[in-house]
Amino acid sequence: MVASDNTIKLYYNTERENLQMPEYGRNILRMVEHLKEIPDKETRTAQARAVVKAMELLNPQVHTQENYEQKLWDHLFIISGYDLDIDAPYPMPVPEERDSKPMPVPLVKTPVKATHYGRNIESIIDLVAGEPDGEVKTALIKSLAIYMRQQYLIWNKDSVADETIFADIEKLSGYRIKVPAGLELSKISSDSSFARPSLSPNVGGGGRPNKFARKSNRRNRK
Repeated sequence: MVASDNTIKLYYNTERENLQMPEYGRNILRMVEHLKEIPDKETRTAQARAVVKAMELLNPQVHTQENYEQKLWDHLFIISGYDLDIDAPYPMPVPEERDSKPMPVPLVKTPVKATHYGRNIESIIDLVAGEPDGEVKTALIKSLAIYMRQQYLIWNKDSVADETIFADIEKLSGYRIKVPAGLELSKISSDSSFARPSLSPNVGGGGRPNKFARKSNRRNRK
């Protein structure tokens, strides 16, 4: 804000230079700029320590970081544009290290074969396919089929035949898994509900109580 000819002009942050460390604000930037104007290096260094203390007060969460004192001095140099001649307790950071881009995280780009089962089901099928034939593998196939049926009912229809789930297992495994003949899944209770988690009426205690809760309440009243 500048007064001139009895008028006041406002300066907005959008009109000013970008802050290298926004968490410290423009007052710290002004302090750092003042440091550069101090001709005596010893006095400049003493004032720099005071500025670092002020930065610590303005950014207390820095204490959660390892070697936070060095971090504060690094931030001081960054705010100064790496142009500050002082006797700091730590060396000036290298600008290239801060400006370097992080290594890209490799992402799985292969499409999901069956979105209603999810990508993880493919890894589980691979593990089951690697098991030798026998009772253990049969038990794993049955558990896998029960889980896949549940996922199918959550995202698709109200009912599904066991043969459909078995066919999906064999197809997703690249036919490395052969579901044993005569394998049957446990029957689904008529009271079972496979609503999507985000749409469940009882999440967080809200919504209408289910039939079991209503029956229990009637018994308690009796």
